[in-house]
Amino acid sequence: MEHSTTAPQPESGADQAGERNERPPSLSWKLVPAALLSTSAFFLFALQEPLVGYPLLISSLVLAVVLERKLAQDLLLIGIGVGIVSLTSVEADVSWPAFTRIGITLALAVTVPFLIDRLVYKRQAIRFPWRSRQKKTKGQLAYLFVVPILGWAILPFYFIRSGAYLNWPQITDGSELVRFFVGVNAVGTWDELFFVATCFALLCRHFPVWQANLLQTVIFVSFLWELGYRAWGPLLTIPFALVQGYLFSRTRSLGYVLIVHLLFDAIVFLAIVHAHNRDWWPIFIY
Repeated sequence: MEHSTTAPQPESGADQAGERNERPPSLSWKLVPAALLSTSAFFLFALQEPLVGYPLLISSLVLAVVLERKLAQDLLLIGIGVGIVSLTSVEADVSWPAFTRIGITLALAVTVPFLIDRLVYKRQAIRFPWRSRQKKTKGQLAYLFVVPILGWAILPFYFIRSGAYLNWPQITDGSELVRFFVGVNAVGTWDELFFVATCFALLCRHFPVWQANLLQTVIFVSFLWELGYRAWGPLLTIPFALVQGYLFSRTRSLGYVLIVHLLFDAIVFLAIVHAHNRDWWPIFIY
């Protein structure tokens, strides 16, 4: 069988290593360990309750072993990533020690599962398909222009009216401004590498796209809550995570969803800096 060199095809339950799986059933006992894994991320990231989160994480992996070996392998990769991230606080901080600590932790959370997939499992279930041969639709291209407009209209209102901008440090000098800009874009890139190209893609090997998308969204939004998107932030982050997963399943392009994310994050950067320093970039309405 010819192996595809483009992006994964999660909408049909394709195995990214080149094997073709049957369409996943809508209802399966495999949902139980996967849901436990997503719930563990909620307790570890959002609620900061490791005494609940780690037992849930371990239980999900044990149950997966009982149910199916392939499921256990894939949930282990996700669980390793979640576990690595949970070892440090990812609350926004632009100090050099925090900048380095968070950067190393997030890098390991993507790299370790990837290397295990390649070197231990001897497969290519985790891929980073930056481009796709599939032509983008007019709607998908138009969305690239809509995203920054939506961000401009919504984000300053959210950050300032909810007070969520206070979850990010105030920028006091040029060095901090540069680190904050780099950090926002680096975390946005990591989000797509881990939550979409790793978690979502692995879950799509066992579940229909809509179920895999809901499962990865719980993990994604829980992480964003810890990062600083609190108050009524989930009203924004839940739809965003769901749309990112959906777009990845349709475009088969990590590059496309990353562009969408970074366009949004450009407004995040401007809005948070403006919220702390109202005379900087007074281009928002809130």
